[in-house]
Amino acid sequence: MLNHQNAGIINTISAIPRQRILDCETPLIRLHALSSHLDIDLWMKRDDIAGPSFGGNKARQLEYYFGAACAKKADTILITGAIQSNFVRLAAACAVRFGMKAIVQLEERVAKSDPIYQQSGNVLLNNLLGADILHYPEGEDENGADDALYAEAEKLRTQGRMPYVIPLSENKPPLGALGYIHGAAEITSQATDPFDYVITGSGSGATHLGLAAGMKIYCPSARVIGSCVRRPKAHQVNRLNHLMQSFNTLVECPDFLSEDDIHLWDNALAPGYGQLGPIAKKAVQLMAHKEGHILDPVYTAKSFATIPEMLNDNSIAKGSRVLFVHTGGAAGLFAYQSDMQKIFAD
Repeated sequence: MLNHQNAGIINTISAIPRQRILDCETPLIRLHALSSHLDIDLWMKRDDIAGPSFGGNKARQLEYYFGAACAKKADTILITGAIQSNFVRLAAACAVRFGMKAIVQLEERVAKSDPIYQQSGNVLLNNLLGADILHYPEGEDENGADDALYAEAEKLRTQGRMPYVIPLSENKPPLGALGYIHGAAEITSQATDPFDYVITGSGSGATHLGLAAGMKIYCPSARVIGSCVRRPKAHQVNRLNHLMQSFNTLVECPDFLSEDDIHLWDNALAPGYGQLGPIAKKAVQLMAHKEGHILDPVYTAKSFATIPEMLNDNSIAKGSRVLFVHTGGAAGLFAYQSDMQKIFAD
């Protein structure tokens, strides 16, 4: 039973335009081998299969961005992200579904001249999906990357087109975070018992923020922990605190999320965004060898690594009921062929 505040938030969200992208609920499965190995009750939410073109968690966010785009009768979507961005590739696929043109802008976030990285994985899929590809030379200039898209959108308007920009910077309302209010409702409806911990990646922050909000509504006993995949914990805290205020405004509840709801861990971030360090490498091997599921170097290796590492330092207690949200990344994995081969060589 929702309390008055939470019911009001759900009513507010229900009035915000949304276009369905997930064709069905994603499975919630128990990881039996890892549960025994780690001495916890470990479950995994299979958001890696949410949406088209190899799927991924960003499909939940895109339901609201395409809801806004369709409400504005847009014929073109513009989005920016890293060269191997799953978000960008999913947006291009969803644009096809809704009869729109996709213009994707790829940022140089990772210092890789490897032609496999530059041309394979999500880049290959963007081309296959018919997206127009632009390039932005900086990898840590979100405002500049957004500005470049808005400038491109203005050009399209002069040509009679109806563009819609999916923004990246923290200065825009985190509309996509609303998707994980539904995600949390889905998780709690599938689960037989509440979780003690929910683990996800924390990059742009929308998934993490949405899960924190959604679990606060539907399973307030759960502690949502975001594993930093793009920037150190101190910087990510500032970003999430800023986005949190915008989110509270969006759901018309100014005091809903607070700093007490934001939990971060960044021990697997090194050596940086899009690079595979020793802690993440161990996580990839552990998941593959124990369960046969594949993690990607950018997000899921670093988010899953949270669980064994926090068990090791007793931040998560043995016997805890833990949910790992598998956010996807399978398509981008193939662009990291050289990095993954090093794992096999060791």
